[in-house]
Amino acid sequence: MWIAISAAGVFRTDDGGASWMPTNRGLHSDYMPDAEAEVGHCVHRIAMHPSRPGTLFMQKHWDVMRSDNGGDQWTEVSGNLPTDFGFPIDVHAHEPETIYVVPITSDSFHVPPDGALRVCRSRTGGNEWESLGKGLPDRDCYVNVLREAMSVDTLDECGIYFGTTGGQVYVSPNGGDTWSAIVSHLPPVLSVEVQTLL
Repeated sequence: MWIAISAAGVFRTDDGGASWMPTNRGLHSDYMPDAEAEVGHCVHRIAMHPSRPGTLFMQKHWDVMRSDNGGDQWTEVSGNLPTDFGFPIDVHAHEPETIYVVPITSDSFHVPPDGALRVCRSRTGGNEWESLGKGLPDRDCYVNVLREAMSVDTLDECGIYFGTTGGQVYVSPNGGDTWSAIVSHLPPVLSVEVQTLL
């Protein structure tokens, strides 16, 4: 089991929680006195696909990261993202190499780059990213998408959901290809959880 702590990093237990060890090798944080310290990194969220529990994906304060050995070593996979700052990260329900992030301008300006809300998808587990915006606001959009505000369902055609601090909830019923607002006038959405009923 792993936990991510916003100002400490990732920790793993191999004995059911009796003991914990930091698993932050490969993380680099320029804002810390020791940029590669064992503890102190601002990890926003980690995600994994249940079929591959040793492969973890991370959205960090800056950088999107990947580990293929349970967190023992991390590698940056930000690739061609418009910005590698963001909060949520999630994995497609049926494609363990397909991951999603929502780029945010910077750690001091929590809005989409250029005011265009986008979800970025990598079908290769990182580095190669495509910007998905069909149906999303493409100008004058100044909302944030927080750590827990993205979720996926397990339907045959995997649905992706996310909520914004502007009170909107968006859904893509086709893995991110197109989007629509299913709610538009809520208070700020801090968390989105999807349960598939069969």
